[in-house]
Amino acid sequence: MSSLTRQKPSNLDKNLGKGKPEVNIATFALLFSEIVQYCQNRVYTVPELQNKLAELGQHVGSHLLDVLFLREKGFKREIKLLQMLIFIKSNVWKTLFGKEADKLEHANDDERTYYIIEKESMVNKFISVPKDKGNLNCAAFTAGILEAVLNGANFPAKVTVHWHKGTTFMIKFDESVIARDKHIDGR
Repeated sequence: MSSLTRQKPSNLDKNLGKGKPEVNIATFALLFSEIVQYCQNRVYTVPELQNKLAELGQHVGSHLLDVLFLREKGFKREIKLLQMLIFIKSNVWKTLFGKEADKLEHANDDERTYYIIEKESMVNKFISVPKDKGNLNCAAFTAGILEAVLNGANFPAKVTVHWHKGTTFMIKFDESVIARDKHIDGR
């Protein structure tokens, strides 16, 4: 036998490639409902619960960012605000939910505010909210993911979630992002 026998490469040696990012919807629903229950047992109010979900989402988003830029962009990061928002509306949403977000809108009265609108958010679809927690929006988890992706890509922003036209993610960018975008465009 030859001393140069081939060994099977480990998973760490394999290329990340495109992969198939689909997860069974029932599995996702069960896992996410357990995440909500876990958070609910550690807080007392609805805002605290939404903050806890957003915090967990930020952990997901910070890890997701590098994988997406590697797979989708070949290590190239966006530097323009609108291109980054389109990347989130399409690539990030497709990776997370298997489809693009329904709408991306810019606020009429504030150049720092954008909205991503989902008619029926996947994370709210399988959660039944008790009457005493009527204004709970579990999409705060997704808002945390978006905030981490934006902050990690050097687009500092605060992302909040609201019930309006379905589920609306309000993205409020730091003034430095708007100034940088204007400078890049030469305005």
